[in-house]
Amino acid sequence: MPPDATGRRPIPSLRWWIVALLFASTVINYVDRQTLSLLAPFLKHEHNWSNTDYANIVVAFRVAYAIGQTLCGRLMDRVGTKRGLTITVLWYSIASIFTPLARGFRSFLGFRFLLGAGESGNWPGAAKAVSEWFPKQERALATALYDSGSSIGGAIAPFIILPLYLRWGVKPAFAIPGVLGILWLIVWRNFYYAPQDHPRITTAEREMLLHSAASDTLAKETATQNGSSVTQERPHIRDLLKLPQTWGAIIARTFTDPVFFFIADWFPIYLVAKGITLQSGLIAIWIPFVAADLGNLSAGAASGYLIRGGWSVGRARKALVIFGGLGCTLLIPTVFTVNLLALTILFALATFCYAAFTTMANVLPTDLFHANSVATVSGLGGTGAAIGTIIVFELAGHISDARIATGTHLFDPLMILSGLIPFTGMLLVLLLVRNTRATASGLVRKI
Repeated sequence: MPPDATGRRPIPSLRWWIVALLFASTVINYVDRQTLSLLAPFLKHEHNWSNTDYANIVVAFRVAYAIGQTLCGRLMDRVGTKRGLTITVLWYSIASIFTPLARGFRSFLGFRFLLGAGESGNWPGAAKAVSEWFPKQERALATALYDSGSSIGGAIAPFIILPLYLRWGVKPAFAIPGVLGILWLIVWRNFYYAPQDHPRITTAEREMLLHSAASDTLAKETATQNGSSVTQERPHIRDLLKLPQTWGAIIARTFTDPVFFFIADWFPIYLVAKGITLQSGLIAIWIPFVAADLGNLSAGAASGYLIRGGWSVGRARKALVIFGGLGCTLLIPTVFTVNLLALTILFALATFCYAAFTTMANVLPTDLFHANSVATVSGLGGTGAAIGTIIVFELAGHISDARIATGTHLFDPLMILSGLIPFTGMLLVLLLVRNTRATASGLVRKI
């Protein structure tokens, strides 16, 4: 391929490099947030925190995350993907770098609040980027790829954070992930542009993406000609909340993400409660994350395969939602065993299925909504997920402290809930995500 006027050659399949960059951001995001949970057994002892104290620190992150998801989603739709992610990544990287200044419960709580506010921008920003760079038959796989960064980040975090802490202490363990965010930001600022403006996109790829965007515009204009009042302006949040499709997208995140966040933030404490040391249970910490990563990729590929085979977008997405909702019930049998191998297998299978569900949850806003509201709806879903997580974490702290005498059965009620909540979410998504009069009028896309 000939170079452009600046001497830079076009990059074939540039959209997949874009999603690789989003994947890297998600990995760093999760390494950053996993630092506290991995160090929790040590910090609890050092600072004399109860499980309720730890829950409140984690909840501070989730409160900021809940508020930030909706605000950041609106921010992305207002200022654009490139600038929006620049602001949020810079914010949480600085918060992470300065976390070692924390000296106790209140200061740790404050820094985690700031971290949550910044990290909340990753998912609405990535969803908006996917809606800009991918046609509908590739969006699930692209979403799975960037979302799999959460599993990879969770899987590799123990091998980064624990050695740093054991060798050099708490300061580098918190600061280095923040430095990684700054380095990512340098690449992002120099590499990301909208498809129509990117200096290194091939002519064929630009035309393919413009054709995909034109198809959406044509469908919208056709609906307008049939009597709709659809405009190019961003819909107000209150108008979006009147649509069942919006609530389907919100519930898909709200009833799945809290389960994974519980595993991510409480798993080391859970294993210790089961009588398993962190040294001997290291494999159990990272295998569920790898399983979730495989679930992300498998669901994205399977959904795209079904669409190419003639399935409608809605039918292909819902098939994976059903698979995920049923599979998450495998968390319930964990209450009957303290065997490390059995626990690892059950958590691995459940997180594989969870990831299939959550991949569909993350792609639904790009399937259902037009570009000017994708990040907003994604942010609303993230806010719902964060609120659900706050409830679960508060329950985790209070229930585990109240059940301290039960030994290895400390978290049994929460494991039962973790199996049942995604199943309930599955039923609600099947009910709410459908074609309605809003579809016919062009307010949402046909699915």
